[in-house]
Amino acid sequence: MTMRWRYQETVLTLCTLAFFATMVGRLAISPVVPQIIDAFDVSNSLIGVSLTGMWMAYFLSQFPSGILADRYGERPVVLVAVGGTAIASGFLALAPVFEGFVIGTVLLGAVAGLHYSVATTLLTRTYDEIGAAIGIHNSGGPAAGLVAPPIAVWIGVRYGWRPAVAIGTAVAIPVFVLFAWRVRPTAPRRPDQPMAERFELGPLLELLSRPQIAFPVCLAIAGAFVWQATSSFLPTFLVEYRGQSDELAGTVFAAYFVVQAVTQVGVGAVSDRYGRDFATAGCMVLATTGFVLLVVVSGVFALVAAVLLLGTGLGWGAALLPRFMDVLSESERGAGFGLVRTVYGFVGALGSVVTGLVADFFGWGVSFGVLAALLSLVFVALVVNWALSLGY
Repeated sequence: MTMRWRYQETVLTLCTLAFFATMVGRLAISPVVPQIIDAFDVSNSLIGVSLTGMWMAYFLSQFPSGILADRYGERPVVLVAVGGTAIASGFLALAPVFEGFVIGTVLLGAVAGLHYSVATTLLTRTYDEIGAAIGIHNSGGPAAGLVAPPIAVWIGVRYGWRPAVAIGTAVAIPVFVLFAWRVRPTAPRRPDQPMAERFELGPLLELLSRPQIAFPVCLAIAGAFVWQATSSFLPTFLVEYRGQSDELAGTVFAAYFVVQAVTQVGVGAVSDRYGRDFATAGCMVLATTGFVLLVVVSGVFALVAAVLLLGTGLGWGAALLPRFMDVLSESERGAGFGLVRTVYGFVGALGSVVTGLVADFFGWGVSFGVLAALLSLVFVALVVNWALSLGY
């Protein structure tokens, strides 16, 4: 007996591929950061500023993307995100000076950021078990981490960093075509409501001040801070702190994303079955242990264990993000989830610049130790919330 391929699987597959494409454009930069530093003669801090600008723009786009989807439907917003990634990656590869490079990274983040909240909302309209669906969708990011770093390193070593970052264009174009071809338009939720009304401050503050929203937003800020820092500087940390070659660092970086891609679905399934907080707390323990191994323990076995632990633990999004969908009404999910993503992601994007700054002043060991401490605080907050039955 054969199983029929359903349209909802098409939507999930192409949303995941779209996330993959937008992530490739951003992750192709990190493996060639040492070459970019040499080419423009800048510091870790300045590169951190550029990458922070990219991630801040990425998350600033989340809230407007939800409003645009409510007005026009999810499909055109995702298409703009993927097509814009192709254009911005090409612009970034051609940047003649560092100022142009910074502009290119910010543009890349802004257009890529239109995708995630809208695609997640589309999936909640398609699936009942949203934890597993979001976990599969989230795996598109780690899958990009599998492909982008080794290819970017290989191209960067042989041809320079510019062709390396241009792979974002090469990947995004076919995904754009597939999504436009196979995903049907969706009915907008609020096609007639003036968009200006959606930006009124009162309702936004009311949503964010709800305890069941505010508490996980604070947790997500810390988690995003660590995720951004790791995505920006893990290869550089491996080269400068652990003394690995560029090629090996790129391979380890890819392996980290392989683990995350594989375990995302499991993390989401655990959150569906045993609870969001239980799965999130487990992720914090695993990732914290991974950072400790990276900083303190030398050797191949410690490195392999650290990659397994980090890859699994920093997939916390599949456990924590469904928490927001659980407490938002159906009418709030588009713009509401986008607003949440903008708030926690914008602040969390400081992870790149702060980590680069701490590394410049105190070294990579201290900077990655700070990341472990932040995740430990998230774990403590979850335990206190559970132990005291605070209900946040």
